Amino acid sequence: MNNLELNKIYNESNLYTMAKMPDNYLDLTVTSPPYDGLRDYNGYSFDFENVAKELYRVTKDGGVVVWIVGDATVKGSETGTSFKQALYFKDIGFNLHDTMIYQKNSFPFPPSNRYFGVFEYMFVLSKNSPKTNNLLRVKTKGEDKKSTGARQKDGSIKLHQYETGKDTRVKENVWIYETGYSKTTTDVEAFNHPAMFPEKLVADHIYSWSNEGDLVYDCFMGSGTTAKMAHIYKRNWIGSEISKEYVDLANKRLQPYLDQTTLF
Repeated sequence: MNNLELNKIYNESNLYTMAKMPDNYLDLTVTSPPYDGLRDYNGYSFDFENVAKELYRVTKDGGVVVWIVGDATVKGSETGTSFKQALYFKDIGFNLHDTMIYQKNSFPFPPSNRYFGVFEYMFVLSKNSPKTNNLLRVKTKGEDKKSTGARQKDGSIKLHQYETGKDTRVKENVWIYETGYSKTTTDVEAFNHPAMFPEKLVADHIYSWSNEGDLVYDCFMGSGTTAKMAHIYKRNWIGSEISKEYVDLANKRLQPYLDQTTLF
């Protein structure tokens, strides 16, 4: 059933692209769908439930989907769409492997009666246990090298020896990124797209959940960030994008990197 050319953005519905994929095809999907009407993506919307079902079908056993979303505030209440989507993914068979936070190191105009909204959810969904775990690490501080206490179910304290004494430790699941002009990316043309995620964010997930030569997908390719970072990190990739304007933008952005004979 596979009639797909790798390392190409398909100007079509992601459901049409995935229909051409065999079962258990993708190692990793990194995407941020248009959610809650927070941006106008050339007027396009999507069928969430069918997209979710197809992602489950085409994801390999042990593969991962990183689904990056936030919630709009409507009539004084956040919609909760993000949580509804995460629970639906669980209902159809995915594990909710980790609920991560993408924090933007920038400050938009504040609302009048609530705190600054500076984060989105990054739901890491796996088809059974992830087959790849290249977890990011950070330098430890002095106190990190000591044993720490963890409260047990019965209320007692048990010393926690995980990675005691090492110079690095696994990074926490709140990731902070610089955003805005020349920070999200240095590719100026990419800012013609209304909503991009930071290149470093995508790179970190590609590194964490896939290996060189794996196949990475973005079902809402937009400005081409997932394709660019997959290429740089020596992964194959496929993208779907229904807007021709955004496909043209992404291809223009990608061309200098695809022309390079040596990857970084």
